[in-house]
Amino acid sequence: MSSIIKVNTVQDQDGNNIINENANTITIGASGDTISIPAGATLANSGTATGFASIAWQSSIVTAATITVESGKGYWLDTSSNAITVTLPASPVVGDQIILTDYARNWGTNSVTLNINSKKFQGGTTNPEYDTNGQSVDIVYSGTTKGWIPNSDDDVSDETIARYSADFLVIAGGGGGGSNNGGTGFIGGGAGGAGGYRASFNSEASGGGGSSETALSFVQGTAYTVTIGDGGASENSGNNSSLTGSNITDITSIAGGKGGSVGNNQSNAGAAGGSGGGGGGNQNSAGGAGTTNQGFAGGNMTNNSAGPGGGGAAALGTSISGGVNGGAGGAGVASTITGSSVTRGGGGGGGPYNGSVGAGGSGGGGAGGATGNGNPGVAGTANTGGGGGGGGGNASNGNAGGAGGKGVVIISIPDANYSGTTSGSPTVTTGVSGKTVLTFNASGSYTA
Repeated sequence: MSSIIKVNTVQDQDGNNIINENANTITIGASGDTISIPAGATLANSGTATGFASIAWQSSIVTAATITVESGKGYWLDTSSNAITVTLPASPVVGDQIILTDYARNWGTNSVTLNINSKKFQGGTTNPEYDTNGQSVDIVYSGTTKGWIPNSDDDVSDETIARYSADFLVIAGGGGGGSNNGGTGFIGGGAGGAGGYRASFNSEASGGGGSSETALSFVQGTAYTVTIGDGGASENSGNNSSLTGSNITDITSIAGGKGGSVGNNQSNAGAAGGSGGGGGGNQNSAGGAGTTNQGFAGGNMTNNSAGPGGGGAAALGTSISGGVNGGAGGAGVASTITGSSVTRGGGGGGGPYNGSVGAGGSGGGGAGGATGNGNPGVAGTANTGGGGGGGGGNASNGNAGGAGGKGVVIISIPDANYSGTTSGSPTVTTGVSGKTVLTFNASGSYTA
């Protein structure tokens, strides 16, 4: 049989407790009893509560790649198969507490990243990453100034801020083609070499026969600077392109080398570069060397020949010995980093004497200029790093070489990690097999 006591307040008076004889102590129930609070009732605390469990541990083991957690709860996180991103509450209040524990001691292999959901963590605004086996992270919300603070995370230290993988394609500006500086009977100019070509995406090749490079590891909150190299004008090498930051090994692609020019009794070798320029002159002339893992050498000219081709990212420029046709430019390399296959980094074609023009290499190389006056070399295609074509030969007024094509920098990052913070107006394409692709045709930056 149950009894009901209906009162508004239970308290001691004059040291005599109406429930317990001990002064200043109120005891409800005896050892072993269960004190039941009915559904719909609220137990409000306006003083200091002790001895109550504040964390409700969840019975299920978290294995999914993402989870949104709630305050007042503890979670077992098993990263045996994949990393886990934990999204913290959107509207925490001071004193909210959450505990996360490494269930299978695998956080060192697959880490746990806390998405702080536009709040702060230890006063910062970047998402922390926990990557030590056996960690247990107990965090408490302190307010807007410092946000979430670890009550314990093994060492109560500032944890490594979150990183994510970023693939790249960095191509320098192509070299300008060599000129025919005037004189009937003079041969065409040597072609410009393609800009250096460096890539990490999907195991695709870099230039010069090099293998794919290792992707970069971007740190959230860090600004990464993109520099796009211009193509070289006639008789000038191009300019370097680069992707740089304070916490990565900078990626710099070397400018394409200029093609050798032709003048009275001159012999001008092609310049070295990312890919080398083709040789030029009225005598024997060597092509410029390429850069290891970026591009190939330009073609050589021997026996008073037409202009040789410029080196490309994937092949040597064509050498010419005693011929009247311009040499073809070396081919470029194809990449699918933007979602479709695009070839870039072709060398320029050499200028002829009385024959046919040298074809530009696939991937933006400019063709050589035709024989006779008024036939400059064709410019390399913009934002491919293509080399410029050599000026046409047998021109009393001379023919300038074509300009090299401007370079390009392309960055591919997971859609979930894209911050949306850029400068320089890159083209932004999302959803490319789960990646966001930033194509920089002009210099700018991206903040991770």
